[in-house]
Amino acid sequence: MKGEKFVLIVICLVGFGQFCPASGNSEGYVALEDSGLKVHLLREIVIKDNLMKLGDVSVVYGREDLANKAREVNLGRISLPGQRVVIDRSTILSRLACSEISLSEVTLSGAEQVTVRKQQRTIRGDEFVELAKAFFMENPPVRSVCQLNPVSMPKDMPLPASDQDLQFSRHFVNSGARNQTRIRIVVYANGKQVGMREVRLLLKYECHNVLTQKEISAGEAISPDNVRIEKVVSDNPDPSNWKPPYGLIAKHNLTANTVVQPDMLGPVTPAIAIKRNGTVVIRIERPGLLVTAIGRALQHGCSGEFIKVCNVDSQRTILCRVNEDGTVEPVL
Repeated sequence: MKGEKFVLIVICLVGFGQFCPASGNSEGYVALEDSGLKVHLLREIVIKDNLMKLGDVSVVYGREDLANKAREVNLGRISLPGQRVVIDRSTILSRLACSEISLSEVTLSGAEQVTVRKQQRTIRGDEFVELAKAFFMENPPVRSVCQLNPVSMPKDMPLPASDQDLQFSRHFVNSGARNQTRIRIVVYANGKQVGMREVRLLLKYECHNVLTQKEISAGEAISPDNVRIEKVVSDNPDPSNWKPPYGLIAKHNLTANTVVQPDMLGPVTPAIAIKRNGTVVIRIERPGLLVTAIGRALQHGCSGEFIKVCNVDSQRTILCRVNEDGTVEPVL
């Protein structure tokens, strides 16, 4: 009986030694509950900074080196005042994996997703600018705008309390200035209006330049072989009907590396429609009236041009406009 008690005591001591640190050797001890990484997600949290870290939105515990690394995992940034960011479990697991933390060591608990917002004591001027830019990009009057720069920085707006639910009403206001837009931002805290700011933005547009690649002679047609199209930033947008000027002709000689302006080009001159001394039909058409006569052209003429025509019957010389169908119409 005494032998059995001795064996039992030895087993208990050996078992106890597996879970307790030996004297003077506590560095090698790891509690069972600290062997991995535990992340308990909070349902809603208010943070002080724009940058969201895992340690700000959850309770992280476990092995010390692993927990410290996990707390610093970046979950993104709150870019706008009053913005609510929702982070779900899959996003958190993805960020942990990107930080080279093995997901086999991770246990998640708590909420399925975390709602994060920033604690606001003051809305800074640059935050109003970001609110205005975001609104403009969501509702762009012109699609080709590529840059938005504040004309001046609006004043900061202090809030009556730091922990408030913020909402914003934004709309365009007539700026009265070229290449500018003005956006009015009304601020509500817990449903009550607490202030207003206006942001004026200077607009820059993505436009097209037509640049000659080589010398182009007067009368030569524009084509991809002699010009190239470049995208540039400009104070003015392209015309709504802009298209490459292929097929137009140069009105005069253009040197290489010249930016081609619209007034440097023109349409191809149509072929001569009427030849000198040729027979033409003189046509006058008005509502309820049609008069025709035979004439003789005294000049060459293209559609749209004015030439002198001799009326064969009256032998009178009249000035006529050449129509696209080859007839001529007297200028009355």
